[in-house]
Amino acid sequence: MAAITAFSPRTVPAVLRHRAVHKLALLVLAAAVLVPLATARWTGGAWPEALTVDLTSPLTKASTWIVDNRDTHPLFLYFFGHVSNAIVLSVRAVYLVLLAAGWAGVTALSALVAWRVAGLRLALGTVAAFLTCGLLGMWVPTMQTLALMVVAVAASVVVGALLGLAGGLSDRLNKALRPVLDTMQVLPAYAYLLPVVLVFGMGVPAAVLATVVYAAPPMARLTALGLRGADHEVLEAVRSLGATARQRLLTARIPLARKELLLGLNQTIMMALSMAVIASVIGAGGLGDRVYQALASVDVGAALAAGIPIVLLAVVLDRVTGAAGSGSTSSSETRRSGWPYALVAALAIAVAARLMGRLDWPDAWTVGIAEPVNRAVDWMTDHLYSGVPVIGGTADWAAHFTTWVLNPLRDGLTWLPWWSVLLVVAALAWLIGTWQTALTAVLSMAAIGVLGVWTPALDTLSQVLAAVAVTLVIGFATGIAAARSDRLERALRPVLDVFQTMPQFVYLIPVVALFGVGRAPAVAAAVVYALPAVVRITTQGLRQVDPAAMESSSSLGATSWQQLRQVQLPLARPALLLAVNQGVVLVLAVVIIGGLVGGGALGYDVVFGLAQGDLATGLVAGAAIVCLGLMLDRVTQPTERRTKKGA
Repeated sequence: MAAITAFSPRTVPAVLRHRAVHKLALLVLAAAVLVPLATARWTGGAWPEALTVDLTSPLTKASTWIVDNRDTHPLFLYFFGHVSNAIVLSVRAVYLVLLAAGWAGVTALSALVAWRVAGLRLALGTVAAFLTCGLLGMWVPTMQTLALMVVAVAASVVVGALLGLAGGLSDRLNKALRPVLDTMQVLPAYAYLLPVVLVFGMGVPAAVLATVVYAAPPMARLTALGLRGADHEVLEAVRSLGATARQRLLTARIPLARKELLLGLNQTIMMALSMAVIASVIGAGGLGDRVYQALASVDVGAALAAGIPIVLLAVVLDRVTGAAGSGSTSSSETRRSGWPYALVAALAIAVAARLMGRLDWPDAWTVGIAEPVNRAVDWMTDHLYSGVPVIGGTADWAAHFTTWVLNPLRDGLTWLPWWSVLLVVAALAWLIGTWQTALTAVLSMAAIGVLGVWTPALDTLSQVLAAVAVTLVIGFATGIAAARSDRLERALRPVLDVFQTMPQFVYLIPVVALFGVGRAPAVAAAVVYALPAVVRITTQGLRQVDPAAMESSSSLGATSWQQLRQVQLPLARPALLLAVNQGVVLVLAVVIIGGLVGGGALGYDVVFGLAQGDLATGLVAGAAIVCLGLMLDRVTQPTERRTKKGA
């Protein structure tokens, strides 16, 4: 009897009963069997040539067929043609309305909307933003970009909300949508610019559709997160009152998910505007084209003059849409009663400007900033690049980062046998998820080898891992600090707006001027671009923690650090995982930009494919980046096993 008791499951240490320990034991057993077999069969580390598939021929044939049939095939005439015409008409209608209102009318009406939504302070900020666009000599390009973004953001919000609604209400659809959203967001813009241009040609339709593909996923993800995270007790109470599924959605789920929906709208606006420059490559025009043309001549000042209005547009749209949905009611009675008079005044300003022939911004009211900005960039290059006492120059930092971080990561990954990389990926994905998760991760990684880009993909992976690590360390630390300080959050908000909306091309040249050409500046550009989203989502998640839980821990004598570690971080886990996800996909999105400044690997292949019209090279490298994104997503996103109530 004593022997039976000794081997009773209750006497086994708790750590040995943990599911992860069981998985780890199985992995060790599998490795003991598979590693000797793989070593005997494949002695080299590179992916075997026999397991690769050459897609050059079929992709070239597909490209040729599209070019030959674009003007005659019914699919292009009666489907893609109508989509293209609808986009052109929508953008043109918005643009003509903006031009008809004139600079005074647009400024007055925008200030009126801002005042009606959030009060005088935002209205004055809106006026200052639009006047700055004019003073910089960018009024007409600003209106072109605004018209394009209005249509693109509206389409992105509709598509994203519908996808998020489907994923938020159905576990099966949520699982099915994850790889779709990953592909939409991780596939580099440069990779799908070429097929979009092949189908729609150069111009506005291709630019709008490329923007929608890139900007819709954050709206979908955050909509699904908000709907799935709705308070189950509230849903149960609504259900007990006899509400139908549709009534529960409209009266409970959507109102409870309002903050996530607003954050999704914010991220969609920011990401759409960040596409303005990339869209200009295929003929979008507007501010993006001015930035692109300026940087082509290495004129940082002119690029900044066009980049500032992009940031100002993003800030204004962010503040106005955020205030519109937040339900702010301070002084709302005064604004409600004065709304008709303010509308009449704004319309009177617009009509007066039109009658006076003052629709265009006066040329005499412009201020040139290109020359002083270029002088500042030259000074930074001369004084910070090298020779700084004690700390060394930025070139030294880049060299040390490359030598101590990037090179060991790349060399270590390429030294590993290909099958061992697959085993490590499977182990990591299975330990935090299910066997389906591990299978998806392994197939994604194996697809890279099959496509024949194993070595450059590992080079890209080393850069992504380094950039994500730096982004998460800085982002989590900053997000935690902002969540615990209202003053810091308010101070960080415009800084994050500038970082997230300033086109990557604008800060690319200062980055290269400071760090030189190579993989280090590519990582720096990725960190700058991905950091704002990580900070925002982390701050939002920590602030969403149930106040009752915080009060309970405080009443038990928990310190501020204990509250953070034992209450806030565990309860904010879904938001933190989403921050990790967004950090990964945004870093991958800048891999292409890194390819332009010496990052090499897959990023360079995508840029080369677009520049040469080589669909095979560009799409294969883009598909490999997508596979990297899917693998990293599965490795970093645990599978939720808790049953959802109240659905």
